[in-house]
Amino acid sequence: MRIVVVGATGNVGTALLRRLHAAPEVDSIVGVARHWPERGGEPYDGVEWHRADVSAPGDRPKLVQAMLGADAVVHLAWIIRPNRDEAMLRAVNVEGSRRVFEASAAAGVPHLVHASSIGAYGRPDGRSPGRAPVDESFPRHGAPASHYGRQKSEVERILDEHERAHLEQVVARLRPGLIFQAEAGPEIRDYFLGALALRPALRALRPLRLPALPWPAGIVAQAVHADDVADAYWRVVRERAAGAFNVAAPPVVGPHQIGRLVGARLWVPVPVPVVRALVAASYRLRLQPTDPGWVDMARVTPVMATDRIRALGWSPRRSSTEAIAEMASRLGERGGLGNAEHRSRSPLE
Repeated sequence: MRIVVVGATGNVGTALLRRLHAAPEVDSIVGVARHWPERGGEPYDGVEWHRADVSAPGDRPKLVQAMLGADAVVHLAWIIRPNRDEAMLRAVNVEGSRRVFEASAAAGVPHLVHASSIGAYGRPDGRSPGRAPVDESFPRHGAPASHYGRQKSEVERILDEHERAHLEQVVARLRPGLIFQAEAGPEIRDYFLGALALRPALRALRPLRLPALPWPAGIVAQAVHADDVADAYWRVVRERAAGAFNVAAPPVVGPHQIGRLVGARLWVPVPVPVVRALVAASYRLRLQPTDPGWVDMARVTPVMATDRIRALGWSPRRSSTEAIAEMASRLGERGGLGNAEHRSRSPLE
């Protein structure tokens, strides 16, 4: 099999390269990225690299060329910074995704697999989804105040249109929860904590046991290790599966799970409006780079059932809390995934 991975140097892309290298059915891996890896070695060696910018209309022929002869294209390219430049985010995430979809059809690729997200989910009225697990038919309206949720939802609609227009192509989409691995720790720190996350302070926090953990009241999350997500992508590709697949590892993460990770015996519920106001104020003052839309998205996303992906034989090897702990162990470190472009140039970007 010849597999093309668009966005092959990111958090999920690096994990998927590792998984594809381990699959005897795969004899050719093509990596497509704006910037090639800045180091060699695992998992980058043995990959046929093509440089293309999905946001550039003039690079569409490069995308088509890279996809010729492929059995499947896995589209992972997505950016979440610069957080304050939504025009750039849209150019890469929305128009770039459209360009990848069109190029895959032009190249005659029989299977298109797109990286959506739990962030695409949300009821049209913005009501809280509750705690009962939902399947892939849950509404996909995202959180209107979140550029991430809004764009993930919009790209899903574009993919719906693409699927209807190209019945000859099998189309799948994966909707994972929060994705973590150790190597992504420095990038995640820069993306979401910025100047609030000094490396020496984070290293010093490792042995600390908090007496109490503040937590947004009613908010829970789902997480999964990058290697387990990569295995889900591979199973979808191998089976040439169609449709949507929720991907998350147990348990659902709330204050009790995080409290155990940091040694807190008590947790203090903080009203979500208070959390949002604090995030908004610190964002406006450029103390940290996370806008309040991320809080809004956390409030409207549901708990996902994962029956469909498990029917393909998928089962996570790490729990959600193990994935979080592994990532947190590297928050105070240098380094990362092997591509400097995945690091914030400014902690407040």
